[in-house]
Amino acid sequence: MSKSIYVGNLPWSATEEQVRELFAPYGTVLSVKLISDRETNRPRGFGFVEMEDASALSAIEALDSKEFGGRTLHINEARPKAPRPRY
Repeated sequence: MSKSIYVGNLPWSATEEQVRELFAPYGTVLSVKLISDRETNRPRGFGFVEMEDASALSAIEALDSKEFGGRTLHINEARPKAPRPRY
């Protein structure tokens, strides 16, 4: 099984490769997805990393509140996206 990890307060200059390298010492990184604004295509400062369960927990514990690119990261287990109301 794998876990999705929320990675917040990323520097806007961060790349998927840099985030992958940050998490790699804790286990196999299955995927990295940095979120961009739909209209401007500029980074929004957060993303998601998918790792195997045990690796994910140790990465969250080790990296939450650490500095990366001059910013303090906010890292926790990602929650499922809440459904949007339809109008």
